Amino acid sequence: MEESTPPPPPNESSPPPPPPAATSGSPTDFLKGVVGKRVVVRLTSGVDYKGVLSCLDGYMNIALEQTEEHVNGTITNRYGDTFIRGNNVLYISAAEAL
Repeated sequence: MEESTPPPPPNESSPPPPPPAATSGSPTDFLKGVVGKRVVVRLTSGVDYKGVLSCLDGYMNIALEQTEEHVNGTITNRYGDTFIRGNNVLYISAAEAL
């Protein structure tokens, strides 16, 4: 029966792997940074609203301008101004390009 040789010990002079890329700042900083910019708002129902974030409050109530409603990736409606009640919001994401 053959004996396996143990792996060599790690080279202590090699640097540790870099930490995973992380964004600095709090969720509040993120939200303040995207006011006036294009965002995607995903509702708990799975519907996405894409538009310019006009304002939001502490309850996550959201006002969007130039809003598009997307269901299963397809635009179903376009609205000028939209108000979304916060308890329906799953997440808010910064939009790359719409």
